[in-house]
Amino acid sequence: MELDKDQTVMSEDKKPQDPNPRFACEGCSVLLDVNDGDRLVFARLSGGAILKIGNKNYSLKPLIGAPFGSLFQVETGEDGSFLSRIFPIKQENNSNNVMDDSRDNREIVDNNEAQNLTGEEIEAMRREGAKGDEIIEALIANSKTFDKKFQLSQEKYKLKKQKKYAPKLLLRRPFARSICEAYFKKYPARIGFLRVDALSLLLTMANVTAYSDVLVVDMVGGLVTGAVAERLGGTGYVCNTYKGSAPYPVEMVRMFNFSDKVLERIVQSSINELSSANTASPEGNNQQEGVCNAENNINATATSDIMVEEISATTEAGVVDIVVPESKVIKAAKAGAKASKETIEMWRENGFSSLIIAAQDQDPWSVAKDVLPLLSYSAPFVIYHQYLQPLATCMHKLQQGKMAINLQITEPWLREYQVLPSRSHPHMQMSSFGGYVLSGIRISTT
Repeated sequence: MELDKDQTVMSEDKKPQDPNPRFACEGCSVLLDVNDGDRLVFARLSGGAILKIGNKNYSLKPLIGAPFGSLFQVETGEDGSFLSRIFPIKQENNSNNVMDDSRDNREIVDNNEAQNLTGEEIEAMRREGAKGDEIIEALIANSKTFDKKFQLSQEKYKLKKQKKYAPKLLLRRPFARSICEAYFKKYPARIGFLRVDALSLLLTMANVTAYSDVLVVDMVGGLVTGAVAERLGGTGYVCNTYKGSAPYPVEMVRMFNFSDKVLERIVQSSINELSSANTASPEGNNQQEGVCNAENNINATATSDIMVEEISATTEAGVVDIVVPESKVIKAAKAGAKASKETIEMWRENGFSSLIIAAQDQDPWSVAKDVLPLLSYSAPFVIYHQYLQPLATCMHKLQQGKMAINLQITEPWLREYQVLPSRSHPHMQMSSFGGYVLSGIRISTT
């Protein structure tokens, strides 16, 4: 008996543990930020993954095992250029004396004659193994106009040369905020123009907390499903429902690097399966399923395009290229298993604790009238849409049917500021539109 107990303890100790979420491991998804947001790209780390910056390819192998938030810089060695991790040195901030600087740029003429170094000399320095910082210092030393420039102009000059001769790469962890910001910056239409403040508003108004059973209609690639699962943290359930026989694609969930415990809590089930009684005729159901299947095929095609562009993105969109040999591709576990009959029966009896609808290609009312009865009474629900009028129509019909109370339409508004000494102001380019959110609480109509 004692031997059996010891064997049991040893077998439990040998169970594979989930990787540390603070470190980038082989096979996990990462978000690569090149030159402070100039280029953003998703990649899956492996020994053969290659990142293209400019005209050169760089191996991503040095990123494996590094903590998220690490900064890498392109350096040149005997074997060519490679990515090397650097530790930024905190420098004294002399920008407080900006107002005392009497220099200006009025007498500087841009005639391409200010730089004494030629392109051939810079290439020769690279071949000799000079680092990017050394090249930048040489450019500053050989510039005729650098000392005449205003202090802020000097900082911009250094930053411009650093991006060209010493590009830096920041290793970021993909989570709800970073994924939403990256897609909103490059491909906003593919997430229904869902901005990060609108996404946080959906989670807050839906009261997504631990041990909640959240019903989601996600037609934005899985962004909402992943954000809900991230907040639940392996407790409760997030059920992605759909019309017809084929579920909506949720490929973005793979980017979150969820553990098996969290993935088990992401399930899928059709609206017909969740409903306690189906009153529609078989012919009507067949027609409805045919239309929904066609829509799902379109959505699946769009999502597959997203995944392809994450691995090999177009240069027109300003995203760097990733080339990964097929033999070394490590695929993430797929989320969204079929909900069990026992779980579906429990939801039929008790209902869901909250509802989130993000269906950019559907009329909000046509979706809400089918999924709202699946909620428990006094449960909150939120509906996101890119435009105001469909939500206003949905709100009016909910009021007429006395199906909900505390109905309100919210327009999220976000403004980002640059905060620097003597240079604090709103960003010159910002988003003025983030969609609309309809929220309410379901009540009994009897």
